[in-house]
Amino acid sequence: MGKPTGFMEWDRHAPEKREVAERLKDSREFLLPMLPDEAKRQAGRCMDCGVPFCHQGCPLGNVIPDFNEHVFAGRWRQAWEVLSSTNNFPEFTGRLCPAPCEGACVLAIDQDAVTIEHLEKEIIERAFAEGWVVPRMPTTRTGKRVAIVGSGPAGLAAAAQLNQAGHHVTVFERAEKAGGLLRFGIPDFKMEKPVIDRRLAILEEEGIAFRCGVDVGRAPSWGNLKADFDAVVIAIGAQRPRLLEIPGTELKGVVLAMDFLEAQNRGLPAMAKGKRVVILGGGDTGSDCLGTAHRQGAASVMQVELMPAPPPSRGEKNPWPQWPLVFRTSSSQEEGGQRRFARRTTKLEGSGGQLTALHWVDVQNPANEERVEVDLLIQAMGFLGADGRQVNEQLGAALDQRGNLAVDAQFATSVPGVFAGGDASRGASLIVWAISDGRELARSVDAFLTGKPSRLPTKGR
Repeated sequence: MGKPTGFMEWDRHAPEKREVAERLKDSREFLLPMLPDEAKRQAGRCMDCGVPFCHQGCPLGNVIPDFNEHVFAGRWRQAWEVLSSTNNFPEFTGRLCPAPCEGACVLAIDQDAVTIEHLEKEIIERAFAEGWVVPRMPTTRTGKRVAIVGSGPAGLAAAAQLNQAGHHVTVFERAEKAGGLLRFGIPDFKMEKPVIDRRLAILEEEGIAFRCGVDVGRAPSWGNLKADFDAVVIAIGAQRPRLLEIPGTELKGVVLAMDFLEAQNRGLPAMAKGKRVVILGGGDTGSDCLGTAHRQGAASVMQVELMPAPPPSRGEKNPWPQWPLVFRTSSSQEEGGQRRFARRTTKLEGSGGQLTALHWVDVQNPANEERVEVDLLIQAMGFLGADGRQVNEQLGAALDQRGNLAVDAQFATSVPGVFAGGDASRGASLIVWAISDGRELARSVDAFLTGKPSRLPTKGR
């Protein structure tokens, strides 16, 4: 907790943001640092709630009241030590996590929750600035070799933990640089690339080897990789997007959200410049596309959601401490553009192979059809799950009904010595679940390699 009466003395204050007109001119992060005195007040709002439901809300089991108390008391190093004991990458979650912990905060029953997510960011940024975040070398080496395929949050968390256990870890990444969707799917205005690079540099100094530009399944095959290592971890993410199944999707100007975002992150020519853009999908990915289209100079942008608009407050069937299903406005939506709800796209039309318009109906009144002129249609409707077919074909690893890698409670696949976690086995989910899976998976791999219970920390510590 922070101050016993803090929640009665101070209101929640979210971090300040750069002015819209300013931030639209570049791709730098839009959130500004919180002043230390304000961070102290925000941490002080953490009440003596008895049972901290934020623990239940956080998949990592972060010890939130403890680090809040340290921040309130000015003990920033101790706050960082508590936070980093359960979370390998607070600089990622402090920027990208939707903060299910805040939805479960006891204050959120009838007040605004504690600013847990941003306090995580303030703690880790203070730790980097003070030089507390340094490589931690394993005290011993076991001689066991682990291959981790995928360098997103799940793969990196597993790599960090297994390296600390003393195993020799090699991370394989198909792209030319490590980071997975953290690097190629997240816009700079939410997390700039140096944030990723400084963490990767630490992991390398700690002894983790990164082999980028390696497409496992082709060269080497999954079978060859398994033969060369004592254990294999599959953390390839959820790669299968949900697609429109209507006439006209072959038209030029119809693109996938990840292709659009990746092109921006790779510095390719702006797809949206001067165009009328429609984004199908009201989630975080759609919002990222919205902010990116703004910065690329789109003539107009509209974000469309299939479902009706959520209510402004919790409904009777959505009680605390469940995640609140309420109307939200993202930073990108604050920057402009239109939002439409309850619209189902029925067909696309084009001229000379180029998209020119879409047709949709009102889900609540299907008789109402509308034609909307559009030059660029971005499909941001989520992901169906991982693409485990190649692993299934080459290793015989079983898949679940959704095509993800099937795993048991220890994250083990049907192939001995092969484990999977994060979106590869869970399906598309949150960054905090990916890190949690990576940490828990590492315990299972460590136990498999050593033949005895793992000494790596359990969830929560």
